[in-house]
Amino acid sequence: MDRISVIDSHTAGEPTRVVLSGFPDLGAGSLAERRARFRAGFDHWRSAIACEPRGSDTMVGALLQEPVDPDCCAGVIFFNNVGFLGMCGHGTIGLTRTLAHLGRIGPGRHRIETPVGVVGVELHGDGRVTIDNVESYRAAAAVEVEVPGYGKVVGDVAWGGNWFFITEHSPAPLDFGYREELSRYTVAVLRALHAAGITGDDGGAIDHVEISREAPDGSGQSRNFVMCPGGAYDRSPCGTGTSAKLACLAADGKLGEGETWVQQGILGSVFEGTYRAGGRGVLPRITGRAWITGRAEILIEADDPFAWGIRGTL
Repeated sequence: MDRISVIDSHTAGEPTRVVLSGFPDLGAGSLAERRARFRAGFDHWRSAIACEPRGSDTMVGALLQEPVDPDCCAGVIFFNNVGFLGMCGHGTIGLTRTLAHLGRIGPGRHRIETPVGVVGVELHGDGRVTIDNVESYRAAAAVEVEVPGYGKVVGDVAWGGNWFFITEHSPAPLDFGYREELSRYTVAVLRALHAAGITGDDGGAIDHVEISREAPDGSGQSRNFVMCPGGAYDRSPCGTGTSAKLACLAADGKLGEGETWVQQGILGSVFEGTYRAGGRGVLPRITGRAWITGRAEILIEADDPFAWGIRGTL
């Protein structure tokens, strides 16, 4: 029987499962190299942790690793029910809160190594966490895609640690009660992008669709609905999605350096975002909160027909 030790948390409603021990050794090398080994040889471990019957479509896993950079407090590889993520904003907030819960870090600034680069985090005394995300930028503006059943949809292609298609077009209000209709629409957009061959730079697959509009609660804030890889919508305001949105706002001259952008998710929970100017785009800072929800030992029995998870595709 295999045993995997995990700690669960949620960030603004979106779950993160940090894997502490019990996972096969991925060897040395960069986090990108170790992620490649994970994908090639241990993908069934990913689905055992993130997929049903132990996980869910919304679960994001965070495999703790020893960092290459000695200045980093941890290395991490993010994954979900269908594959791997370059970076994960809510997951980094959850990981930071988990490291604090374990007594591995205290309030102050820290660095975490990911497959797409080193990100800075700041644990505040009140429990909030701020991420200094990877440089984010808009790769293409006003991209058109024909979506069966919905017609022409226009949006921006932007990088925030993952590739996003960000649009203002929505078939329904950005309200939790319309989540099923919003899910069908954003999945249709994602499939249409793939069918049309629309990608990020260097053929990078666009695996997130973000609707971004004024919140319907009269607050004057922005609200988003983000469809993630695997067909589950983000319960949080999405850290990498907020980063990509900041890059688009900066490119359009709608948000200045150092100004605060309050980003609601579909639940009404919020992240706060600011940025500094970068080389190609912006250097985002995203602030949110996470809460510990449980600690467990996952057991994998050899004769269990669903020992390695119930897998699906989008």
